[in-house]
Amino acid sequence: MSDVSSEIRVGDVAPDFTLKDQDQREVTLSAFKGKKNVVLAFYPLDWSPVCTGENKCLTDDFPSFSDASAEVFGVSTDSFFSHKAWADSLGLKHALLADIHRTVCKAYGLYFPDLNCAKRATVIVDKTGKVAYVKVQEIKTARDDKDILAALKTLN
Repeated sequence: MSDVSSEIRVGDVAPDFTLKDQDQREVTLSAFKGKKNVVLAFYPLDWSPVCTGENKCLTDDFPSFSDASAEVFGVSTDSFFSHKAWADSLGLKHALLADIHRTVCKAYGLYFPDLNCAKRATVIVDKTGKVAYVKVQEIKTARDDKDILAALKTLN
């Protein structure tokens, strides 16, 4: 039996998790239930060019996500030590979650075995804890925040 679930789909109940952010604070998905929509921006690796550009865009658009009653988290398999150095170097405003044991990307069906990391994917979990949006991308193609913000507008 594989330890990788099938890819998460709209309508699924989002698997709950607790991961540490770059400041070693624990973040639990279910803590946002009934309060905020959550954008999980899965990405392969800190310090890589596409991931750097994407996370800078997420920070640039941070006010728009906040206006949409959404909490944004970058999720990768890097350690919180790497996340801290990278977030500080880029001046990121959103938290980066360390899925170092690959449990969350596997639970969401977003594990990329070729590189032993997460796929590039965006998952929006609505206030009820259900998946409202999923977009999995080619590993070298950056996500578009406009798509994510448009999906958030349909919620609330």
